[in-house]
Amino acid sequence: MHIWKTSQREIRFDRTLVMAILNVTPDSFTDGGRYSDLSSAFRRVEALVDDGADIIDIGGESTRPGSERVNAENEIERVVPVITAIRERFDVPISIDTSKSAVAEAAIIAGAEIINDISGLRYDEQIAGVAVNHNAGLVLMHSRGSFETMHTQEPAADILTEVAADFRRSIGIAQHRGLSPEQIALDVGIGFGKTLVQNLELIAKIGKLAEEFPSFPLLVGASRKSFIGKILDGIPPDERLSGSLAIASIAAWNGADILRVHDVKETVECIKIVDAARMSARM
Repeated sequence: MHIWKTSQREIRFDRTLVMAILNVTPDSFTDGGRYSDLSSAFRRVEALVDDGADIIDIGGESTRPGSERVNAENEIERVVPVITAIRERFDVPISIDTSKSAVAEAAIIAGAEIINDISGLRYDEQIAGVAVNHNAGLVLMHSRGSFETMHTQEPAADILTEVAADFRRSIGIAQHRGLSPEQIALDVGIGFGKTLVQNLELIAKIGKLAEEFPSFPLLVGASRKSFIGKILDGIPPDERLSGSLAIASIAAWNGADILRVHDVKETVECIKIVDAARMSARM
């Protein structure tokens, strides 16, 4: 069983964990603008905790295709008040979704305990230093290209080989900076510069990555993403619940340890069934 060490606790994986998405941005692809003020964001967190979220992942910069970079000061202004308010009321682990070390530092000081870096330390290696200095957890995600081009990269020839190689690179940087393996989780980066088939291959074969990286929890964030819409005849993001639950179930069955999702209550209920079936299969 994995243990993920953060600055405030040890997270144990005796079941599949659900990371709830909270975007305090005006332009995220599915919920942009809904939770951009403190009161609406806090009400949303109350609902997510009641629905069974294990981790709250707060983002102040959209990474949807076509999004533009936000400077660190604006990103901090968006996320820190929300993190402070959550930490005053709840004991739930808080993750900051950022690829900037200044934002990570401010968020951890405000009460976050995990840094979720979509660049896997490619954009700002100092994020690893922030994690070391504060004993924070760190998610290293596979992606390619710059912030502006990461969704338009030519697909890799062999996606499993590509993801594994990038994991080795980012783990190497993190450990060279002083992180322990227990602080690190890995995200396969569903939807970031990958074809529909490659997204499905990663989810179907995530067990191979689990075998190659047995010391690290694996995270899958596929909720409401465009490849689900393509499979389901072009339906919009807010109609992709059933597809998202199907993908979450397959990912959990195949070895994902954390699912990053929008629809927490439905995912928690779904994954309880998956985890129960997996346990029975091992008997």
